[in-house]
Amino acid sequence: MSDAPTSATPFADHPLSVNASARALVARLIDEADRLRVKVTRDAAGVTFVDAGIEVPGSIEAGLLIGEICMGGLGRIELAVDRQPGSDGWPTWLEVRSSQPVLACLASQYAGWSLSASKEEAGGKKFFSLGSGPARALAAKEALFQELGYRDPIAAAERAGVLVLEVDRMPPQVVVDKVLRDCGLAPNQLTLVLTPTRSLAGTTQVVGRALEVALHKAHELHFPLEHVVDGVASAPLPAPGADGLDAMGRTNDAILYGGRVHLTVRGGDDAARLLAKELPSLNSRDYGRGFADIFKAAEYDFYKIDGALFAPAEVWVSSLESGRTWHAGRLNLNLLREQWLGEA
Repeated sequence: MSDAPTSATPFADHPLSVNASARALVARLIDEADRLRVKVTRDAAGVTFVDAGIEVPGSIEAGLLIGEICMGGLGRIELAVDRQPGSDGWPTWLEVRSSQPVLACLASQYAGWSLSASKEEAGGKKFFSLGSGPARALAAKEALFQELGYRDPIAAAERAGVLVLEVDRMPPQVVVDKVLRDCGLAPNQLTLVLTPTRSLAGTTQVVGRALEVALHKAHELHFPLEHVVDGVASAPLPAPGADGLDAMGRTNDAILYGGRVHLTVRGGDDAARLLAKELPSLNSRDYGRGFADIFKAAEYDFYKIDGALFAPAEVWVSSLESGRTWHAGRLNLNLLREQWLGEA
């Protein structure tokens, strides 16, 4: 997308540790477990598990905190209210921001670590989850980390990691062992946060990925990631879905049809304008239907869905050099209200 020279590994030797930055947030989640309606347990080896919606109800506030943990402590996620008089939109929104958007969103928050176990290993039912959060940057198993050149520089004396799994059951031991091994952690140094999408915390932390979705799409468009300087995003927060498919559909729709993103970038006006033009979800051939319906039509195969769909609905891109801003895309709140709302 840009002809400007870029570093092959733009975030090599970066001094910020996403695990160290998230440590205080993890401690708060554990210390305030009762108030946040989450449950903390430890296995015999010392691994800490935080159930944020499997056996306990969890909460929106827990989801906000887990979302910030996912961002490696380098971003903020806050609840906002639609205050426009006579608005026909949606009452409750999430606002996301980061001054380290690439590290926060791609080196930490992105759900890119594939973790699985066979039926035999998982006690009779296959297990699969995509891990997100700071511990990804300790293992650095994904090709994305080689491209970024980033690996968490946390000091040995502070070494600890946290990983978030969007699951509705405890991970089997083989998965826990893999995370420990690949991250180079002792059991008492690992915290696993479990957030079913069909829960208050799960829905909240997924919708809190509105900025991350934009960063991932920019990466897919080959925009130089080191040119992304700052990021702000918002998206409407739906109630959790009635089942797993409904919950996944709602959280995706919130971003695809209600997500708004403002990126500040370097690299010149042409690159900024082109990024704004290509980024929004309406560029996809699959745009215009609820995600659950799209997923069903694709026979529950993500790879059959047009990748251009996974993007925010509306985008602003500002050039740091010229001060000019380009806008593209639009919200489709009518589609969301049809999916989510019943008039009393």
